[in-house]
Amino acid sequence: MYLKHFAMTHFPFDNTLEASALFGAKAQAEAEVRLNHLLELRGIGLLTGEPGSGKTTLCRRLCDSLHTGLYRVIYVPLTTGNVMDMYKTISWNMGLPTERNRASAFRAIQGEVSRVLLEGKQRPVIVIDESQHLRNDVLEDLRLLTNYEMDSENRLCLLFVGLTELRRRLQMSVHESLDQRIVMRYNLPGLGREELPEYLSHRLSLAGCELPLFEPASIEAIYQATQSLPRKINRLAHYALTACAIGKGKSVTAEHVQAALSETGS
Repeated sequence: MYLKHFAMTHFPFDNTLEASALFGAKAQAEAEVRLNHLLELRGIGLLTGEPGSGKTTLCRRLCDSLHTGLYRVIYVPLTTGNVMDMYKTISWNMGLPTERNRASAFRAIQGEVSRVLLEGKQRPVIVIDESQHLRNDVLEDLRLLTNYEMDSENRLCLLFVGLTELRRRLQMSVHESLDQRIVMRYNLPGLGREELPEYLSHRLSLAGCELPLFEPASIEAIYQATQSLPRKINRLAHYALTACAIGKGKSVTAEHVQAALSETGS
């Protein structure tokens, strides 16, 4: 609705950006440093954050940046099933045949990890997204998957990605063994208050708009309403631009943001 009004090439706050065009927030930059360190250690990592904080986007950006000749990335978007379901998903992503029992699947995956590392000269990386849904027995088996007897060097990098509740859950006594094995943990916050104007301008410029469409009061209103979480910002900014265009305004005001809040049900 507002593309023609503001002479934009596309909707600036959709979720289809290429990884290379993402905004370089400070928190995401720190997370990337930590994730790259995890890749060097080849251990178990934990990346958490509130819904809409950009965890999956960050993982996509990381995976896209890895050289395919040096890394073999197995990305598991979501699984709520049992251990065998998890093993089947990992096996499919590795190109392995489906085994009939848990022990065989476990050995097949560990064998493929060793083959990829020692013969293919690639570093295997398994990313489990939405990990807060994993059952306790699945979490434990994934920990065991990283064990290589009589091996002084880790062969597999395993990254759990999930909501903040996962961080608290892994601190429970039932997960003590796994928690002790985690070598990198980071909770991804929202954008800093000072980053929000830059973020909005960045997204607008990608859509062909170089004008500062958001007034300072509207930016503060967006910050207060979204906790500066990127997904919430995108949604609210989209509806605020719509409200501005309907009113034939030239810039987004705090009133437009309030109208957008009622539209989004926030």
